[in-house]
Amino acid sequence: MADKELDETIPISLVVQYAYCPRRAWLELQGEQTDTYQMQVGYDAHRLVDSPASHGTDEVRAIEIRSTKLGVSGKVDAIKVDGGKLRIREYKATPVRKVATVTRGMRVQLALQKKCLEEMGNEVDATEIYFVNHKQIVEVSLTEEDYEVAHDYAAQVRELLKSDYSPEPLEDTTRCVGCSHADVCLPDVHRMQPVERRIRASMSDGRVVYLTTAGSYAHLRKGRMVIDLKKEELAQIPLETVQAVQVHGNVTLSGGLIRELLERDIPIEWCTSYGRLSGWSMPSWGPNGSARNLQHVLSQEGSLLFASEFVAAKIANQATQIRRAGADDKVVGLLRQYQQECYGVHNLTELLGVEGRAADVYFGSFPLLIKEPLRPLWAWAGRSGRPATDGINALLNYAYSLLVGDEVRAIVACGLDPHAGFLHSSGRNKPALALDLMEEVRAPIADSVVQTVINCQSVKPSEFEEALGSVRMSKNARYKVIDAYERRMQTEFEHPVLHQKVTWRRALEIQARQVLGVLERSQEHYRGIRVR
Repeated sequence: MADKELDETIPISLVVQYAYCPRRAWLELQGEQTDTYQMQVGYDAHRLVDSPASHGTDEVRAIEIRSTKLGVSGKVDAIKVDGGKLRIREYKATPVRKVATVTRGMRVQLALQKKCLEEMGNEVDATEIYFVNHKQIVEVSLTEEDYEVAHDYAAQVRELLKSDYSPEPLEDTTRCVGCSHADVCLPDVHRMQPVERRIRASMSDGRVVYLTTAGSYAHLRKGRMVIDLKKEELAQIPLETVQAVQVHGNVTLSGGLIRELLERDIPIEWCTSYGRLSGWSMPSWGPNGSARNLQHVLSQEGSLLFASEFVAAKIANQATQIRRAGADDKVVGLLRQYQQECYGVHNLTELLGVEGRAADVYFGSFPLLIKEPLRPLWAWAGRSGRPATDGINALLNYAYSLLVGDEVRAIVACGLDPHAGFLHSSGRNKPALALDLMEEVRAPIADSVVQTVINCQSVKPSEFEEALGSVRMSKNARYKVIDAYERRMQTEFEHPVLHQKVTWRRALEIQARQVLGVLERSQEHYRGIRVR
């Protein structure tokens, strides 16, 4: 390969990532982006050298380089010129190590940069690293072994480009601790092992903004989302604090705000006034295109392994919900029996039959979730779906709609297609995978929210109206459900695979990333959430 000119080059930065961890290079290659503390420190460290302008007569910055023999290209942070000889300087931050240590990846980077500049007809006299945290320059003397290692890594990355599947996550290494991509890699989840090391990569603490006031107008002003109603300002929200925007009913967003949200990869979801998801926005680019192709193939063929786990976890959580409400052992035992039957079915038709029988038992006991003094106030003839025939069904429909929106966001964040599912049919043009993944969390999230607003009397039976056989909630009731739902999504619990505390909203993305892990073959099988 060194003697053959290559038509396409690979980024030197990707080779450096591979030297650190092949799976991290794969994630970068698939378009996975993170906004962690480590990444921000790196951006800040390069802020002064990202401009291609020269700084004095003896230094040039942000120089693009290329080697056709090695098939790599990239950019040098800074080059010192001294009597016709060049000195390469790379700027590095140390947010995790905290010490000015030259790593293997740094040596690989300098070796490739030097080879590129020499092929371009320059004489490189020295290479060095400037550690911005320590304001310290460390000269790096490259060896023949460094060049050989860099050459081998470049060849391995080129092979990685041809692969359809991810490399295995690293095992027994401290490199996962503090890795900027730990929260999208999830190495221990993919091995179905408890997390033995604390992952320190930060997660976004952004909020989901619900725009529900009819006739309001949301627009952009100096990096903030401003909501007005009839020329009266209702709120200002910094976009840095926003994780997603959900629009309910007759609310208008300005073109500038929509464009800015797309550029920041902040999803917008449009819903009806009663919470039913109408559509969502997403940028034209996204990660994991290869896995998405595999998802569509598997969705077309069907996957009983995925579907059985979705339904088994759903029934397990229904049994737990009813048991906590005081159901007798016979009802709980029957649900546990149906849970086990999910793994013995031969096709989706049989599986759906088991799910239906379990639903009859669960919803037949649903009034147990309501405190006994309040039960006579709430009519219940069973689960009716849409349109709702009573207040409880109206509450369930609304909570399920909110949950679908969160599932869609989690799936899109992974680069998967919400429409290509394994249990629900994609032929009905609904977000089938979102409906698949929400099955296991309907009871612990949505049903729990409905139970809470009823038992706390946040929502009262008088806040519903009937029109032509359909029961609808008042605006105040919807606000109360959203408030209770958000509190639930921010509640932490111990994830059954990670054995770490996570919020329910974070758990949705972990589950979606499990699906991604199975598709890219970094994980053997999918495991649903089961609460105790």
